[in-house]
This record gives sequence, structure tokens and C-alpha cells, in this order.
Amino acid sequence: MADSLDTNCASSSAPNPPNVPTQQVFETPEFQQLLDCAMEQRMENMLARVEAGIREDMKEEVKVAARAIVREMLGLTSQPPSNGSGELVQNLAGEPEILCNNAGVNFTEAWADIELKEINLYNPDESIEGKLVPKKNHGVLAVQATQLKCGGIVVACTFDHRVADAYSTNMFLVSWAEIAQSKPLSQLPSFRRSFLSPRRPSHYDPLVIDSMYIPISALKQETRAVTNIDDDEQVISRIYYVKAEEISRLQSLANNCNNDMISTKFHRFTKLETFSAFLWKTIANGMGENSTRNYENFRFGIVVNGRSRLSDGVEEQAKVLKGYFGNVLSTPFGEKKVEKLKEKPLSWVANAVHEFLEPAKTKEHFLGLINWVEDHRPEPALARIYATNEDAVAVVVSSGQQFPVGKIEFGWGEPVFGSYHFPWEGKAGYVMPMPSPKGNGDWVVYMHMLKWQLELVDASAANMFKPLTADYLNLK
Repeated sequence: MADSLDTNCASSSAPNPPNVPTQQVFETPEFQQLLDCAMEQRMENMLARVEAGIREDMKEEVKVAARAIVREMLGLTSQPPSNGSGELVQNLAGEPEILCNNAGVNFTEAWADIELKEINLYNPDESIEGKLVPKKNHGVLAVQATQLKCGGIVVACTFDHRVADAYSTNMFLVSWAEIAQSKPLSQLPSFRRSFLSPRRPSHYDPLVIDSMYIPISALKQETRAVTNIDDDEQVISRIYYVKAEEISRLQSLANNCNNDMISTKFHRFTKLETFSAFLWKTIANGMGENSTRNYENFRFGIVVNGRSRLSDGVEEQAKVLKGYFGNVLSTPFGEKKVEKLKEKPLSWVANAVHEFLEPAKTKEHFLGLINWVEDHRPEPALARIYATNEDAVAVVVSSGQQFPVGKIEFGWGEPVFGSYHFPWEGKAGYVMPMPSPKGNGDWVVYMHMLKWQLELVDASAANMFKPLTADYLNLK
């Protein structure tokens, strides 16, 4: 019994009285205390050995079970959301169409020997691209679930933009999470293409639509092979956060100055308009300095969702179009002289944003765009802002304020962070402001732009755009 005792057990130093019967020794308080301590310690030791054995024996079983749950929740459900699988093929006219072949979705399970708080979210080129985001080799969707050392999990999806815009992607992710928890879908998808049927006879304003879109065949063919690209001309990605008070301050500044301007019509600028104006002017202010090219013009565009515009206030149409799955986008833009953007105040730039944005926020604009696309079929087209020439630079803002990060809940708790990632190879910058997962009015801003542009943002607007960190997200 003494061998089984730990040194922290209580013991008695009093000597046993001579010639005391054994039974009386067992009945002494000192011996009973020693016995209780020994039994308690033995039970703890046995329990620890049993628990360790159970953990070791069940480790693989638990891992297999966890993987099965993850697979079921992340796509291998009996009722996957529509348009999650299939292949994009060309029809006889050379246009892309979806072949629903029930081939499933590319699903990758990975393990990363890193904790969530250690991931450099500010620099997704270093931490996300090629590691946590899957490559889409075929089909329209690829999914990767990466388990982290801390027990967390990163779920990343790669979509084919020809099939779904960001709004449709949001619907897909929310539906996926709801199915994983056996909940009814909060938004049924709609595939009624009749809402996008062209008018007969065709009608659109060529001065407007032709200035915004261009057939691929009309693009200038590059005859010069690009062998050396300046380091500053490389395209990189960064993620920032912007405090709510900074966004409100910018909006107030632009609107107050606008109220003082002599104009025939007063506009109250939205937060997105003033944010875009600030970014447009910030980059322009630094152009021509240091090692950047001496660009003459600067294009700036904003992506517009046409679903609410096409419904035109008709309740039944609005309900169906709210769930429309596909692409219903337009990208209006403005082009200004760099020197003009430098000279003018923020309110003037915000007004320039408002002027090119407003005409695209109408039903007539989207009906005209549908007719323009129909008249140019089967040839593909491109938004002109992406077809920049050597004397102009371009940036596009796409609002992600409806990104439903809090609703993408697969059953293991709300996500602590979510973001879009759009590392396309074009030279036009892409910026997406999203709501912060904190829900306090802050924005998370993903930027994919030329290196020199982001360096200007870091140097000139560090008080506005702050690198996204684990500390900001309260990751411990």
C-alpha cells in the first residue's frame, strides 16, 4: 500500500502504541485518513490511464467520424444546392453553357500545421493563395476544407464567374449552410431566364452601352511580347479593415463640401460613393511621383446588381429576382484626368462617381444591356474598364456589403472571418468592401491592385486602411 501512495498524501508521524491489536490500528483516524488518500489517488491514476487509453484507441475513429461529418456538411449532402456541379461546355454556336452531368464537385480535404491566429490575413498572396484556396481544374465549383492545428477549419470555394456573380455565390453559401443543418432554405433559387429575355424589337442607347462594353474581337491585339514586367506593375492582394467612424467622417466631409458647392442639383452621397471617391483621389494624388508611370487618365468603376432594378417595384417579380441565380451585373465607370482628380476636392470626385453610377441603376439600362448582348451573340464581350490602354489605369469597386458571413454556419458556430478573394490576372484593380464580422459598422476591404497602387494606399491613407490582423478579429 505504501508503494502506491503519492508523496502528497497525508500521513501520521505518531508512533503506534506497543502491543496495540491490529484491528485497533485500522480503526484509528490517522490510518483511515491515510487509507482514504491512497484510494483516492489510486482512483485518479486509474481514471487517467483509462482516459488516455480511450483517447489513443478512439483517436483514429474520432478522426474518421469527424471527416465524415465535414464531408456531409461540405457538399456530399443528399440535396446539394442547384448549379453546384456540372461542366461548362461550348454549344454549337461557341457559347458557354452548363452540362449537368452529375459529376459532383471537386472536394479537397487538407491539414495545416498552423493556428488561425497565425495566418497572415493582411497578405493573402502569402497565406491564402495556393494553400487554403483550391484550384478549379474542371467543373464550376471547387471546395477545400482545411483543418488547423488549433481545431478550427477554413472552408474555401472557387467559383466560375461565368456561372455565378457574387450575389449568387452568397445565396449558394447560405443555402449550403442551411442544408447542412437540415433547415429549410431561406431563399429559393430562381432560374427563370425569361426575366433576361431581350425585347423585340431590340432597343438600347448605343452611346451609353457601347461606351461601357466592347466585343472581344474589337480589342486591340497586342503585338509586343511582354517579357519583362516592372516589379511595381505586379498585381498583389491585401486585406484591410476600416473603422466605422472613418467611413462616416468621409461621408460627412463629402456631403458638407457638396452642400457648399454651387450646383443646380444637390446629391447626398452614399458611403460607397464617398469611399470610392476617396480611393480614386488617394491613388491619383500619388501618381506621377516616385517610380510610378506617368498615366494621363484614371478610370474608376462600380459594379451594379441589376436584380432590384429589373423588378421595377413589382412585388412578385422582385421576390423571384431576389433569388435569381446567375449573373445580373453592369459595370459603369468614369474616366478623369489624373491632374483633375488631384486638384479637385473630395466632394467633386464623389459627384463624378455619382454621375456615372446613377444612369446604370435603372431598369432601362439593364434591358438595354440585355439587348446589346443579344445583338452581339455569340461573340463574347468585355466591360471596357477592364480593357485599359497604356495611358490609363483602372480600378473597380464591387460592394460586398451583403456578404452574409454570419449566416454561413455549418453547425459548429459562426465564422470568425470571411472574405472574397479575386486574384485575377488583369491589370485593372479590384476592390471589395465587406461588413466586418464584428458587426459594429466597420468594413473589411479586400484589394487586388498593382503593387504601386497599394503602396500609395499604405503610404497616404494608413489612418484609413489598417492591415487586418488576428488582434482586430480577437483571435486568441
